[in-house]
Amino acid sequence: MSTSLLTGTAAYRAAMAQEQSTALTEIVVQGNQRIERATIENYLSMRVGDPITDDKIDDSLKTLFATGLFDDVRIEREGSTVVVTVVENPIINQVAFEGNDRITDEVLSQEVQLQPRTVFTRARVQAAVTRILDIYRSSGRYGATVEPKVIELDQNRVNLVFEIKEGPLTGVGGISFIGNENYSDSALRGAIQTKESAWYRFFTSDDTYDPDRLAYDEELLRRFYTSRGYAQFEVRSAVAELSPDGTDFFITFTVDEGELFDFGEIEVSSNVRDVQPEELQALLVPEVGTTYDSDQIEKTVDDLTDRLSVLGYAFTKVNPVQRLDPEAKTVSVNFAIDEGPRVYVERIDIRGNVRTLDRVIRREFRLAEGDAFNADLLRRSQQRVRALGFFDNVGVNTLQGSAPDKVVITVDVTERSTGELSFGAGYSTSDGVLGDVRLRERNLLGRGQDLDAQFTFSGRRQDIGLGFTEPYFMGRDLSVGIDLFSRQTDFQDESSFDERNVGGTLRANYPLTENWRHGVRYTLRNDKIFDVAEDSSPYIRDEEGDRTSSIIGQTFTYDTRDDRFLPNAGVLFRYDQDLAGLGGDNQWFKQELRADWYYSIVPDVVLNLAASGGYIFAFGGEEVHLSDRFFIGGSSFRGFEFAGIGPRDVDYDDSLGGNLYYVGTAEMRFPLGLPEELQIFGRGFAQAGTLTDIDISGPGLEDSGSIRASAGVGISWISPLGPLAIDFAVPFAKEDYDQTEEFRLSFGTRF
Repeated sequence: MSTSLLTGTAAYRAAMAQEQSTALTEIVVQGNQRIERATIENYLSMRVGDPITDDKIDDSLKTLFATGLFDDVRIEREGSTVVVTVVENPIINQVAFEGNDRITDEVLSQEVQLQPRTVFTRARVQAAVTRILDIYRSSGRYGATVEPKVIELDQNRVNLVFEIKEGPLTGVGGISFIGNENYSDSALRGAIQTKESAWYRFFTSDDTYDPDRLAYDEELLRRFYTSRGYAQFEVRSAVAELSPDGTDFFITFTVDEGELFDFGEIEVSSNVRDVQPEELQALLVPEVGTTYDSDQIEKTVDDLTDRLSVLGYAFTKVNPVQRLDPEAKTVSVNFAIDEGPRVYVERIDIRGNVRTLDRVIRREFRLAEGDAFNADLLRRSQQRVRALGFFDNVGVNTLQGSAPDKVVITVDVTERSTGELSFGAGYSTSDGVLGDVRLRERNLLGRGQDLDAQFTFSGRRQDIGLGFTEPYFMGRDLSVGIDLFSRQTDFQDESSFDERNVGGTLRANYPLTENWRHGVRYTLRNDKIFDVAEDSSPYIRDEEGDRTSSIIGQTFTYDTRDDRFLPNAGVLFRYDQDLAGLGGDNQWFKQELRADWYYSIVPDVVLNLAASGGYIFAFGGEEVHLSDRFFIGGSSFRGFEFAGIGPRDVDYDDSLGGNLYYVGTAEMRFPLGLPEELQIFGRGFAQAGTLTDIDISGPGLEDSGSIRASAGVGISWISPLGPLAIDFAVPFAKEDYDQTEEFRLSFGTRF
């Protein structure tokens, strides 16, 4: 029996050896229609003359399937011949989308990456379905469904149709917090970006669920608490649960507030030669014994970094080392200055600007190729590019360059439409109903030039204007422009006359420093006083006629505001000087000054202290005429009508204007407890000042020069249709002949 077993084993081994030694004599390919036989043979792991083995057959099968060209592959051995039978995947003839109202076919086509004349595979279709669902979920539609339909055609082609049911927006049904003892749920809801769904949130998407926004909300909560003294605050979890009907998410944040901490020792140390810590002490914002505030630490880091950069230390790094003392409930901070790695800008790549020229973007950068890399200058550059208003998105990233000490800066922009044909409407108590038509191109030919034509009309004024600005004249940071204007204003209610101003201005503006700018201008203007009422003041009738003014002027501006339209912090200072007399009929010198200081007392409560004033005087035997005098009131001095204070002919009740004015304002902006996204806030204000001094004298003319004062409250709404302001002011220091205005409404919009 053992002999038989040995004999059988030997025979098996001999057969296997013969099989392994069989050489491939022919490859037969079957079933291929579009794909050449040579292409299929090239994917095989064996060639004619090679021994035929199971391993090579298996490798060939895997390789052919991996190409994605075939729905099925079989490899069979017939003696020394290998037969390869394939079933080719179809070719996509057309890709279509049905039911997609919210997202266009173009967007979906770019995302799914399935194009006509590409190979159809089930894996690719499933990936496309997943991608479409991701797109809809990112836009807040978690109930969306996608069903792919395959329509077979001749010649092994298919049409692919994605049937989409978008479903409703998946809102946020509720936001709750666990573990918050010192701040209410309402206060914390106001601190995060995600909002609960409500009928009035039709202009925002913050009330639709977005997992990326939820992660950002955790950071906002951390900032909220750490800026109020809770140095050990932690978000333990953030859970979003979908309701059974799939219409709303319910979000729960679990937080650990920790204890309230104060600042302990505050110091600055330096490991950089020639940087003396004593010289930087004045830049430390936190104070010993005050409540811990992470915002103050961040501001100190920024201030120290900026100062070191100005001093020429481009490679320094400020690291705030914090030491918590749980027993004393204090946080000591050491702002350690270390020598950072020396990194230089190798290249700046700009992408996405189809229309805007590269140089328009590059000239806003505070970094250039070859410069020492500076994160603050890069951040400032990004802000300047955004401020152009040419792009919806401006993304700036840094990549490793060709060497360890080099970086490549990439700038990705998404262009927006910069051409405007707009129609506006509004109302104010001073001008009545008003409207305008405006044609503007803010990025002419992609060069960053600004062309603006405007026509405004209301019950009391009509303006026609044409302006052109070249922001970088001859490649320099020099803004040059020209303005042409024709303006007619009805002053019948205030002073019984109409006025027309026609002229033009040549202007130039350039930076002195990062925040200081200087502008110069020349204006040639013709002013005409006409339609003077028969029963008007003789001082007004004497002004009837037209005069020409040839004016040169300059402006100094200092601006550190964090936002141009709704500032929370910063300073705005403007000083204007104008001289008339280089030709023309008028000879005078005028100066005006405006200063605003904004300070955020607590978040969303902003104090604004402002002062403005102006003085004009004539020379060469001339006098300051009606068209050149100052008129204040209305929006410039609430509680009084426009031209409601100052020199007046009381016999005819006509305002005459004045040569000198000054107004001081204190205003507090505060929230009203309404949802933040509505952008409705209250204001409390007080103003004091006067308008006085006039070159003429005679009967009926009153000019006391006394201080007028008013106080009041107001409501402002930055609505999607334009700003609306309602003010109620009571003058408590005034003259009997002043014209008061307790209620004031202004509303404007542009379509």
